[in-house]
Amino acid sequence: MDSVPYTESIFCLNYLTCMSFLAIFFLLAVIIVYLSVVIVQQGTVAVITIFGKYARVMTPGLNFKIPFIEFIYRRISIQNRSVELAFQAITADQANVNFKAMLVYSVLNQGEETIKNVAFKFIDEASFMQALIRTIEGSIRSFVATKRQSEILALRSEIIEHVKSQLDVLLETWGYHLTDLQLNDIAFDEVIMRSMAQVVASSNLKAAAENEGQALLITKTKAAEAEGNAIQISAEAEKKASQLRGQGVALFREEVAKGMAESAKVMTEAKLDASLILFSIWTEAIKHFAENGKGNVIFLDGSTEGMEKTMKQMLAVETMNTGAGAGSSSIITPPPAPGKR
Repeated sequence: MDSVPYTESIFCLNYLTCMSFLAIFFLLAVIIVYLSVVIVQQGTVAVITIFGKYARVMTPGLNFKIPFIEFIYRRISIQNRSVELAFQAITADQANVNFKAMLVYSVLNQGEETIKNVAFKFIDEASFMQALIRTIEGSIRSFVATKRQSEILALRSEIIEHVKSQLDVLLETWGYHLTDLQLNDIAFDEVIMRSMAQVVASSNLKAAAENEGQALLITKTKAAEAEGNAIQISAEAEKKASQLRGQGVALFREEVAKGMAESAKVMTEAKLDASLILFSIWTEAIKHFAENGKGNVIFLDGSTEGMEKTMKQMLAVETMNTGAGAGSSSIITPPPAPGKR
């Protein structure tokens, strides 16, 4: 009768022990699975070591490792990273130049050797950044030291190319690649900046004065050309007018001569004295002088000698215009009466 309870108690004890072992085993399995699972984020890789020695690289996604044997030594980002730099350099003519730059860099590639260089070349990220910044600053300073202050502003692209040419090979040995380098600001000391501003202002004033002088020269030249053209046109017009006036005077004289010749011919055919023509001309002249002259008194010479003198003057009667000036007088010799010589 006592053996049955004893047997049951032994069975229960064994059952509890077995369940405890199962629970412990399950718990250990969960812990091992948890420690074995490694999730690597996109844009990063994980470097695995076994007892401190490089073993392999885990790529983004779900990965597994051996718990307590494999360890994640370092997670490395393969994305682009940037850093701002601010430093000073001295030119060949001892001028201080202040630079502000931005550096963009990244891991060269996801190859195993590249990742090993990134993970083990430097003790930590801060050491790598210090080496990178000091190398870039030294490269720029060495380039600037060979140039004059007046040349620096125009050599921005040359400075960048110089830095890239020196750093590309070095960074590859570290497992990195220099993606971009931008010189955002190049500034000089305040005294130099003021002198540069004065140089620019004086250059602008000089250019403005030269432009103003050129404009004034063009204006004067165009005005002189216009005046010359106007004088030339006026001279040509005056020349043409003089020619026309001369032709008119010549034609007038010709017509007068023809008229007098015809009148003399008619008088001769009519057996009349030709002195009537001269007398008529003389009286018309007196009438013209009286009507258009500005004088107040006309003196007449009635002698025979005066008549002969007047006859000679009759040939140029057309040249006697509107009379003499104000207050002047004219002496006209009358011809003898018809039929008297």
